[in-house]
Amino acid sequence: MTDILKLCEHAEYIGISGHIRPDGDCVGSCMALYHYLTKKLKDAHVFVYLEKAALVFTHIAGIDEIDTEYKPALRYDVFFCLDTEPARLGKAESLYRSAAVKVNIDHHQTNPGDGDFSLVRPEVGSCAEVLYELLPQEDIDEKIALALYLGIIHDTGVFQYSNTRPETLRIASRLMERHIDFSRLIQESFYQKSWKEARATAYVLLHTESLFDGRAALGHMTLKEMRDLDVSTGDLSGIVSELRNIAGVECAVFMYELVTGVCRVSLRTGENIDATKIAERFDGGGHIRAAGCNIKGTYAQACERLMPVLTELLG
Repeated sequence: MTDILKLCEHAEYIGISGHIRPDGDCVGSCMALYHYLTKKLKDAHVFVYLEKAALVFTHIAGIDEIDTEYKPALRYDVFFCLDTEPARLGKAESLYRSAAVKVNIDHHQTNPGDGDFSLVRPEVGSCAEVLYELLPQEDIDEKIALALYLGIIHDTGVFQYSNTRPETLRIASRLMERHIDFSRLIQESFYQKSWKEARATAYVLLHTESLFDGRAALGHMTLKEMRDLDVSTGDLSGIVSELRNIAGVECAVFMYELVTGVCRVSLRTGENIDATKIAERFDGGGHIRAAGCNIKGTYAQACERLMPVLTELLG
């Protein structure tokens, strides 16, 4: 798969979606592809389906065009699954499965590849980078460049994670040449926190447990605590990275209740621990240094199931 336009040349209806709880790479990749296809295929109808994105992404052009309610019951000529395997598309999975041509573009090593055309490159730091290399340079305008840059900075931790390649920085420099306001984008979408996010982060850090002689940090938040603090799951996205920043921590674990009886686990690890080896034990996945999974049960029950796995790697 090297020519996206060729795949779509006869398409009247094109769909794009990414994983549930969309992060910066998911949002950026979906919006970059949306802008590219609407720019090049004037007669095609292009739809983007995602769960409601965090407010920090609202300055990305066209973000209001995202359908968060999955309204049109269309059969698509081509449907793109970005930054995930189809099983994590949520409500969009049925739209993908019924499409005439299914295209899966991703960088997660746990994605086996799916669809009529698939491109999964686990050696690349972000889906946005994979997508960048599929788009002709002359067609990358300011809107596309900003969306791609968003995806890259979020999945590489603004170029500090080990998945940052020399080519990542070269791509970023080419995108900067499109006169994007990259410094504002980094500050507002990566570092800046709302009062609710700051309050949630402070609460978790205050109650974080030190495990395995400080080599692991375990933070958590229950549904009751979220209600008491007046925060939602969307206010919790950066907490696990804050836990990883604690000196000596090789494995950061942040666990919160999605619904009663189901806990979401986010993982960030250092150079000697593969986060996917933890996540895959609970049917999750992700990257070597950043992964996630769901564990059924209360917080106490989820901890009881998780601790033996952490002990294998850290004990």
